[in-house]
Amino acid sequence: MTSQRSHDSDVDDGDLLRGGVTGFLRSLLAGIPWSETAEGEQELHFRSPPGGVLRLHNANGRTRVIGEDRSDIEVHVAKKARAESRHAADRLLGQISLRSDEIGDALELEIEMPRKWNRRGCANLEVRLPRETDLELTAVNGRVEVSGVRGRVKARSSNGSACISDIVGNIEVATSNARVCCSSTRGRLVARSSNGKIEVDDHRGSIDASTSNGLIRAALQKVGKQGVALATSNGRIVLELPEDVDADLDIRVDNGTIRNDRPLQRTDRKTNGRLSGQLGSGGPLIKLRTSNGSISLR
Repeated sequence: MTSQRSHDSDVDDGDLLRGGVTGFLRSLLAGIPWSETAEGEQELHFRSPPGGVLRLHNANGRTRVIGEDRSDIEVHVAKKARAESRHAADRLLGQISLRSDEIGDALELEIEMPRKWNRRGCANLEVRLPRETDLELTAVNGRVEVSGVRGRVKARSSNGSACISDIVGNIEVATSNARVCCSSTRGRLVARSSNGKIEVDDHRGSIDASTSNGLIRAALQKVGKQGVALATSNGRIVLELPEDVDADLDIRVDNGTIRNDRPLQRTDRKTNGRLSGQLGSGGPLIKLRTSNGSISLR
């Protein structure tokens, strides 16, 4: 028996092969969770709350907050959904929403999304708000960034880094499993990380920073009245102070070395694992602690 192929056909063997391979791959991917993706964007505007407080919660995704010279709050949402089929991904995308509530004098914004075993969604937020707003930000799984605010800032991420910059006001920032970085900040700074390093540059004010596992590095332009407290269970501490500073010093290392480049006017105690004394005329307490690592004072 002889088979023949018509030369008038628009489909050649290469097309048939490619179509067969593509179909075969799609049939394999169809059974894999999150194999299809849907994306969408939206922009929303809200009036600034009368009390000047914004509470923002993002269940899954990056969050960026920028303080500007403006009177309203602008929110840009970039949504992404993955599911086992395109139809399911589109349906999940439609269920990701931004809920808004005015509670008292505060505005609360929260990303809501359904949770199912074989589906996943995220929403990346960019929020632009009046500079004088007090901000309370929480993120369950994603990086957070805050800049340009002239008010109180509370930022927490359970699984993502936190970066704070150009802030005038008291700051509380915490991460569960990532690093904290702050720059060009002024006020009282409280920083926590359960498993990540903490880095502070160009800060004016007091600092209370601790991490269970990681480096702490802080550079101060001015020491606040409440002083400096830096502590890590397993890592180095590096503290850079302004040229002229009046403070009391208390450094302790359980297993490591102490390196001090600053002249002390008075030394109360100096042993292999402890150094205490007075910088300049004395003043706010600088307390540095590490269980396993070195401490450098510059």
